[in-house]
Amino acid sequence: MMWEMFLTLGPVTQALVAGIFTWGMTALGAGTVFLTREVNQKFLDVMLGFAAGVMIAASFWSLLLPSIELSAGLGIPEWLPAAVGFILGGMALASIDRILPHLHIGFPTEEAEGIPTSWPRSTLLVLAITMHNIPEGLAVGVAFGALAVGSTEALAAAFALAIGIGIQNFPEGMAISMPLRREGFSTLRSFWYGQLSGLVEPVAAVIGAAAVIIARPILPYALAFAAGAMIFVVVEEVIPESQHNGNADAATFGAMLGFVVMMILDVGLG
Repeated sequence: MMWEMFLTLGPVTQALVAGIFTWGMTALGAGTVFLTREVNQKFLDVMLGFAAGVMIAASFWSLLLPSIELSAGLGIPEWLPAAVGFILGGMALASIDRILPHLHIGFPTEEAEGIPTSWPRSTLLVLAITMHNIPEGLAVGVAFGALAVGSTEALAAAFALAIGIGIQNFPEGMAISMPLRREGFSTLRSFWYGQLSGLVEPVAAVIGAAAVIIARPILPYALAFAAGAMIFVVVEEVIPESQHNGNADAATFGAMLGFVVMMILDVGLG
């Protein structure tokens, strides 16, 4: 019944619902702070690696490959929109990375990036997670915006992407709330900051879906843009965080598992 109702919604509304789902998974992960004060660091690193693997697989199977397929018959090389969008996505996130004050999980406050600020450590940690939730929300939104072309395969791909992003958002919620709890924050405050980091995803999803519906010719570029933004975040932030505590092999196998899970979701549902 709920699935049938979902199918009757427009692409922008579907993107909003999917964004709320991915945010909800972040909140669910952050909510584990109510159950325990401590989570094994190796487990957290494996989960971060898993998130990285999901994002890498989603970037190809759900974004870059559709971008290339949609570029066929445009009278230009099929790889061009994917290549241009991919690079622009990475450049956009690099610009945000240089400007927005943020601190990667597990790093000392002195290593905060972006414009120098006196903001508290908690704010900088949340902003770091928020920054890489932006391309995730955009990716979900652009994928549902692709439904404007009336493709059943696009719906399956968008649905698989939303599930994959939601799954990897669970450990991300844990990765922000648990360190804050260890640093002395109250349980409620740790949860609040953890879920807050994912609140940007429904907003970014709506923006992404609306953008490609209003300007359909940019769809191949927009899909690749979201992929480039996610890959930048994975390489610049998620992977280094997962391997910062001496659990490199475990985190790497977590990434491989995440890649396989996202690949199965995309191929199986698509």
